[in-house]
Amino acid sequence: MGRRSEVLGWNRLGHRLVAGHLDFESPGHVADRPNMTRMLFLDEHTKELYARWHEEAVRAVASLRVLGGRSPEDAELTALVGELTVRSPEFSTLWAKHPVERCVSALKYFRHPEVGELELTFEVLTPPDDSGHRVLLYTPDPGTGAEALELLARDVETTGPAAPVAR
Repeated sequence: MGRRSEVLGWNRLGHRLVAGHLDFESPGHVADRPNMTRMLFLDEHTKELYARWHEEAVRAVASLRVLGGRSPEDAELTALVGELTVRSPEFSTLWAKHPVERCVSALKYFRHPEVGELELTFEVLTPPDDSGHRVLLYTPDPGTGAEALELLARDVETTGPAAPVAR
């Protein structure tokens, strides 16, 4: 991911887990590549994916606040915040509360349309350069989604990425 949570690339399983309704190649389209924060607030498929959506939303807004503090001159970040403030009442309400937190690991609770409930630990890896790029890793604990994730992985191996849902 890029500094503003834009998806720069994903593997087939990651794509199927968080955005199977989008074209697998969409990160390659620079002008309109997916943005995980935008999707969280404006994309119904993504909203339904998170069993604890509000928790995810608070985490996303708090992370944007951290980024805004580090890069107040970032015009693309300002545009993203402006878009979300105008288009999402939930974002606007959370943004006004000024949460600030850098979250690099925690649990995420998914309600996946193909394999059901998953509880995955996520970890954000940041390279030592100043690019702002990040790698997001998901891992299951036994009994909390490992079987569902394995089922999804087997399906990805045999069928490839999901066909995008028409919008």
